[in-house]
Amino acid sequence: MPISIRQSAALCAALSFCALLAVPANFPGLGADARITLAIFTLATCAWIATPIDDTYVALSAGLALAATGVISSDTLFGTLGDSTVWLLICAFVLAAAVARTGLAGRAAVFLVSGARTVRQLVHLTTAALVVTAFAIPATSGRAALALPVFLALAKALAERTRLVVMLALLFPTVILLSAVATLIGAGAHLITVSVLWEATGEQIGFTQWLLLGLPLALASSHLGAETVLLTTTDRADRRQPVRISAADIQEQNEDSALTVTGPLSSVEVRCLLLLFTVVTLWCAEPLHGVTPAVVALIGAVVAASPVLGTVRLGDALRTVPWSLLLFMAATMAMGGALSTSGAASWLVGGLTSSGDTRVPPWLFLSVVVAVSTAAHLVLQSRSARSSVLVPLVVAAAAGAGVNPVTAALASTAAAGFCHTLPASAKPVTLFSDVPGVTTYTPRDLLRLSAVLAPVTAALVLFFALAVWPLLGVPVL
Repeated sequence: MPISIRQSAALCAALSFCALLAVPANFPGLGADARITLAIFTLATCAWIATPIDDTYVALSAGLALAATGVISSDTLFGTLGDSTVWLLICAFVLAAAVARTGLAGRAAVFLVSGARTVRQLVHLTTAALVVTAFAIPATSGRAALALPVFLALAKALAERTRLVVMLALLFPTVILLSAVATLIGAGAHLITVSVLWEATGEQIGFTQWLLLGLPLALASSHLGAETVLLTTTDRADRRQPVRISAADIQEQNEDSALTVTGPLSSVEVRCLLLLFTVVTLWCAEPLHGVTPAVVALIGAVVAASPVLGTVRLGDALRTVPWSLLLFMAATMAMGGALSTSGAASWLVGGLTSSGDTRVPPWLFLSVVVAVSTAAHLVLQSRSARSSVLVPLVVAAAAGAGVNPVTAALASTAAAGFCHTLPASAKPVTLFSDVPGVTTYTPRDLLRLSAVLAPVTAALVLFFALAVWPLLGVPVL
């Protein structure tokens, strides 16, 4: 495969920086472990940005290099696979497979969407339904796959109204991406952020605290994003015409015709619904009972796959787990820990912050963090990779700027949820950009939406970081 000019330039820049790091005199005061970490971190970042090499392969290679050079121990590298956040995600995928087998998702779509009588009602009811899926389905790509049959049903019912179909095609990935911040399991990037904060500051964010901080932002950004999609893709005449989506339309597009979306719940659906409700309730009540979310998820997964009470076989459920994502998370957790413990992150951001009277105001610091994190998807397409690169640096910079590292890390992670500019910017955007038999959006539609939505969502995240989260127990300073 020929190497492009961009790839060659990135590789040359990375190798030149690594060569400078190899000479201690060039960076007095920077320890050997920090120099090695920075070199590996630079090479990995350039590989993520400018090469077609699989992100997980790059992360595993970087983790291996850190262990081989002694920056981290082998126990630290392999121990990340046993981290509670990794187990939380594995078990959440097992629960998601159990829910998908029952047809509850189709019933929920009928319950919400079939009640719409206007275009605006359809948009916001669909948005509400997609936000709810953040509690049941981990990772944005899984939620996009679950929502695709619902979109196809809506597209078929509105086939003669092409502009509305394009609007819905934009709506689904937009809400899925913006609402992921609602829960800790909404994206792998959230688990990486929690791990980096724990390693760097000792601050531990649980499922309940993340829910308290993230759900209001998810609701606000999702409905604001939905309204933006509606206004940028339709005109007043489109919005005035009534809509009517029936249960039969959604049933016809159901992948498994044996699963009905109307009528009384079956015993399997009742069991699955009770199990999901119990697991989410226990997650939210962690401060009361003290059982960690990972243990609660493991209990739920065991029940969901049990021979008597379960709705899915364990082997089938485990085949839905994105093992590549989990390996990527484990390796990048090790990288984030190395950046913090070696002093590399503190050195890297040392020139950006200073003490005394020249210290930047907190609002300006957070504005820069949010702006950079919002635009980062143009360079790093993987959401988890963005958090792996940005969060350790943001946490170190926040300490030097006198800003609460938790606030800065959460703001960065939430802002990085915006990745709508290009079809390849995120998997849900890619999935809905090319649906066989359906006219969806073009790159120009995405650019028009992003021009409005990017500053709007960035401003909203900044508002929450400065005005809302302090009221919820996370101060700015």
